[in-house]
Amino acid sequence: MSAQDGVSRLQDPAEPEAQESFLTEDGCYVALTHAPLNVQSIMDRVRSPQAGAIVLFAGTTRDSFADKSVSKLVYSAYVPRALRTMLDIATEIRAKHNLKSIAMIHRLGEVPVGEESIMIAVSAPHRGPAWRAGEEALEACKAKVEVWKWEEFAEEGGGGGAWRANRDGAVGERVA
Repeated sequence: MSAQDGVSRLQDPAEPEAQESFLTEDGCYVALTHAPLNVQSIMDRVRSPQAGAIVLFAGTTRDSFADKSVSKLVYSAYVPRALRTMLDIATEIRAKHNLKSIAMIHRLGEVPVGEESIMIAVSAPHRGPAWRAGEEALEACKAKVEVWKWEEFAEEGGGGGAWRANRDGAVGERVA
């Protein structure tokens, strides 16, 4: 089955922020959206009567990085390429771990402290492969997907911020 490009809009199609871009292929769903992420929605995408396990990872914006206070993250992406990379990761991991389904969704735009920026859900007949696949999918996303983040600092008098690759601990260049 070949990948299908698609765009679906939430309630108000006049709002570009409501746009969700996605690709699907044979038990794999990947998306980029400006809307807040929904746990139930992503779990329902992977639910299967043949799956004895669903593992969900939800990455949230934390209030600090190293010794700096963070007020928010702002994500941007080259959407067509990022979706293709996400789908390549999903199809590879689904096959490797014999998953029933995998879904990955990354939020774009502003993500305040405490809100989710990425969710990955996998379903498998047994929990072991599901756990391993979920972690592997996250690490591959952080290493390969064409998503960048602006980390805004919450310092007195305007904290500025830094652009970072979407990888743990990758220090960006500070911009005042």
